[in-house]
Amino acid sequence: MPLDPTPVPDELKGLRIALLVAGGIAAYKIVDLASALAQAGAQVRVAMTASATRFVGAATFQGITGNPVLTGLWSGGDEPEPHVFLGDWAQVTLLAPATANVISRAAKGQSDDIVTATLLAARGPVVVAPAMNDAMWSKPAVQQNLAALRATGVIVVEPESGHLASGHVGTGRLANAAALMKAMVDAVRSRYDLVGRRVVVTAGGTREPIDPVRFIGNYSSGKMGFAIAASAADRGAQVKLVTTATHPVHHGVEVRQVETADEMFAQLEREVPGADLLVMAAAVADFRPTRVADHKIRREDTPRLTLQLEQIPDLVAALGQEKDVRHVFRVGFAAEGAE
Repeated sequence: MPLDPTPVPDELKGLRIALLVAGGIAAYKIVDLASALAQAGAQVRVAMTASATRFVGAATFQGITGNPVLTGLWSGGDEPEPHVFLGDWAQVTLLAPATANVISRAAKGQSDDIVTATLLAARGPVVVAPAMNDAMWSKPAVQQNLAALRATGVIVVEPESGHLASGHVGTGRLANAAALMKAMVDAVRSRYDLVGRRVVVTAGGTREPIDPVRFIGNYSSGKMGFAIAASAADRGAQVKLVTTATHPVHHGVEVRQVETADEMFAQLEREVPGADLLVMAAAVADFRPTRVADHKIRREDTPRLTLQLEQIPDLVAALGQEKDVRHVFRVGFAAEGAE
């Protein structure tokens, strides 16, 4: 049972979210938030200050998110510059709880630990959620530091009033999950115009087998489909790429590998229902052999080879006849010869 049952907004599902955790007692609440985001389909990665690990163990966040947790600039992971990797990867970054100490260092542009360095390296929008004692919250220095962060475009989620860990009653308690997620939604909406949208893209030329080692294909490289998928992901969409081609995978794009037109159609039947947009950039073959040989056709046994071909149905038109796909906006491409 979650500590806060607030549902995750659709705009955050499928996004790449970095959670930066500083050393405050409210760090335990971020475990609950990370769990909710991960269960809703968001990709979550966590970085922690050394002080944060005294409140919550890194293994807890790793178990919940399924990703390794960064606890230092010299963590010894696969990435030589972990703060740069996380800053590049994240579509939105949340610093919570943001203590007076980390707020001060961030406002001055310091980068002396994994959390402050990632803040400087973040390319997406940043949300900061302060949490501290009420007396600390009221100090002019803290408010000046927050004003400096706001001036750089950082969204600050004001803390709540209530009972604090110190025993006092006042303002300084970490904002609830609903407020944190609303701030992240506002942040991504201001940056990404396709946030919350589901996009399916096809790429590459299909391969229609003649025998186990030969096929009918075309010259399509699949690069255009991969570029469209990458662009949609960069604009905040949840992207599925159904492709026959192989290229480096862009952040935020889920790849579904296929070979033939039939395989592509079957995969599209699974992926397109519920989508907002289908972009058919694949070069689907127009014809295929009516019969596929069970064994390699040997030259010495075949002085003349005649292939009988049959037409492959138009995949976009066929999908358009299905009830669950009719509302999906569909875009198709056709290669033309020289006039």
